[in-house]
Amino acid sequence: MLEEKLKNHRIILASGSPRRHQFLKDLKIPFIIDVKKIKEIYPDHLKSSQITNYLSELKAEVFKHTLKKEDILITSDTIVWHENVALGKPETTTEASKMLQSMSGKTHEVITSVTFTTSEIQKTINASTLVTFKELTKDEIDYYILNYHPLDKAGAYGIQEWIGLIGITKIEGSYFNVVGLPTHVVYETLLEIASL
Repeated sequence: MLEEKLKNHRIILASGSPRRHQFLKDLKIPFIIDVKKIKEIYPDHLKSSQITNYLSELKAEVFKHTLKKEDILITSDTIVWHENVALGKPETTTEASKMLQSMSGKTHEVITSVTFTTSEIQKTINASTLVTFKELTKDEIDYYILNYHPLDKAGAYGIQEWIGLIGITKIEGSYFNVVGLPTHVVYETLLEIASL
């Protein structure tokens, strides 16, 4: 359905995430991948979804002057917001372990912002999901980090992996948002842009 409405558009996904690639394939959205490296630095005063909105729009900046009339660029950013601190991707296994320990037995928020940019408009949406972990043991955390290498994931975990299967007791909101893309909102926004 969406594929037909987008037939006159070229979707550019500016993400190296295999999970986001798969989501667009599953939504039957034809797309190309174009990733440009940027420094993901944001002003200290930003909080919560302000951070992901800012970074998602920042990732679009480098494309703005090259977009053609038929292009729809999709950029996104995900953070774990926990105890008033943004947890991005850990740089070391020690940092990953500290992140998981801090979330053990508690509820955190996963926020993803998605920015849609054309040659004429830009629209940023975001989604938030609350995720609760059971009390994780040190052995469980160590096992997960050793076997699943979660350094490419915000908050040092993938909900779809072993740690999610054994550790997550409650989710409020979109599961797919935690994996990396609020697919229901992406679908609605693309429908809206395609009909402009």
